[in-house]
Amino acid sequence: MRDWILRGFVCVCLLGPVSGCQGPDDQNAAGGAAGEKSGTLTIAVIPKGTTHIFWKSVHFGALQAAEEFDAEIEWRGPARESDRDEQINVVQGFLNKQVDGICLAPLDADALVRPVAEAGRGNVPVVIFDSGLSDSDSYVSYVATDNFLGGQMAADTMATAVGEQGNVVVLRYNKGSESTYQREEGFLEAIAKYPEINVISSDQYAGTTTESAIDKAQQVFNKFGDKINGIFAVCEPNAEGVLQTLRDRKVAGKVSLVAFDSSETLRAGLQDGEVAAIVLQDPVQMGYLSVKTIVEHLRGEKVDSRVDTGVYVATPENRNDEKISRLLDPEKA
Repeated sequence: MRDWILRGFVCVCLLGPVSGCQGPDDQNAAGGAAGEKSGTLTIAVIPKGTTHIFWKSVHFGALQAAEEFDAEIEWRGPARESDRDEQINVVQGFLNKQVDGICLAPLDADALVRPVAEAGRGNVPVVIFDSGLSDSDSYVSYVATDNFLGGQMAADTMATAVGEQGNVVVLRYNKGSESTYQREEGFLEAIAKYPEINVISSDQYAGTTTESAIDKAQQVFNKFGDKINGIFAVCEPNAEGVLQTLRDRKVAGKVSLVAFDSSETLRAGLQDGEVAAIVLQDPVQMGYLSVKTIVEHLRGEKVDSRVDTGVYVATPENRNDEKISRLLDPEKA
């Protein structure tokens, strides 16, 4: 009897580890277990920051999806959109808390690769939204605007605004930001189609706040002055800073400003003729689809590796169209 008991004990010990293992086919290649999860899921949503209007609309969309798909949202991001270390700490905090999944808008395409890979190794799948990573193997899906196309659309709009001739400036955002880099490069590629338009400055970074953008825009105007016919500002705080500078210098409406992303100030500028155009994303849809995608993945459904949330251009002529009007003033959390 004792021999049979010992043999049974050995069999359990040998079989136990085998039954708990998963082969390569049972793991999602982009991180996180492929098995279905039921019940209410806890999803961490980590934006680049929490103060700008854009992120408040992303938050609204994420909450919509959470309600529809039986999930709980934990929303947390760094106070400053230049604080990579803080965003990494937020990711690590949610991993320690053992959330079911993460939706992340990386501040830096390289610096957030390691934390995302770590999440995957811990079976916490990640959906990237808004801005990409340099390594695409460690996440489930990328939910974002086609930012390169948005930059191209901004260039064509700028060309129309300046009559296809003159000097224009590209005011960049922040080094490491993949989304705005794509906008900048898309603009530069498309504006090159217009032989009588010269890009006289494209290497200046305005930073992550309206205040830093005002400082940089003033420096650009101090250097080039009345040679500037148009400026492309690649995100909300940059565009607000440029608009304030144009107003301070009494050239708002004379120098064509093409902005990317909307705000109350920029909407008013568009209405008053101080802003030539605003390239628009759909932040509510971005937040909604990010949470929807991670929930579907966690419940064993197949999801697309790239989800495009659309890009549009608002002008003084179409600003009252139903869709454009909604995107100019999206709902906010």
